[in-house]
Amino acid sequence: MQDLLLDIEAEIPALRRYARVLLHDTDAADDLVQDCLVRALSRLPLWRRPDGNLRAWLFTILRHIQLNQSRTAARHPRPRSLNDDDAPAVAGEQISRIEAVEALAAFQRLPVDQREVLALVVVEGLRYREVAALLGISIGTVMSRLARGRERLRHLVDEPGAALRLRKAR
Repeated sequence: MQDLLLDIEAEIPALRRYARVLLHDTDAADDLVQDCLVRALSRLPLWRRPDGNLRAWLFTILRHIQLNQSRTAARHPRPRSLNDDDAPAVAGEQISRIEAVEALAAFQRLPVDQREVLALVVVEGLRYREVAALLGISIGTVMSRLARGRERLRHLVDEPGAALRLRKAR
């Protein structure tokens, strides 16, 4: 049992990255990860596969919680405060920092289904089969979304004037 808890703890950084991809808000992502961990720990007896993929199980829990929360938010939208400021802090003058911000802005402009598959395959290193099972789609759909997402990301980053447009979108 102690080993399983340590394994779950080791997956927290991956859960946080995935939650940030889904929500675009670090505070909300941290809350989502916390909800995921509470649910996973309360359901440890249901984890029957000690040799199974713990990361995929945790990602599935996190995604289901996020879907439930987004459904609830759609039914009961919260009013925004006048003090809410989505603008990021001023970036440094380093070229690599600017490129990273531009690439992230382009990534955020991708459709949710493509962004989600890209994050799971490229960032988290999950296999196509694992992503397909996690999202409840076929492997072919995973491959298609991944290819379309990569191509669209290339297009967004490489098109003339992209850097200026992406900076203004912030």
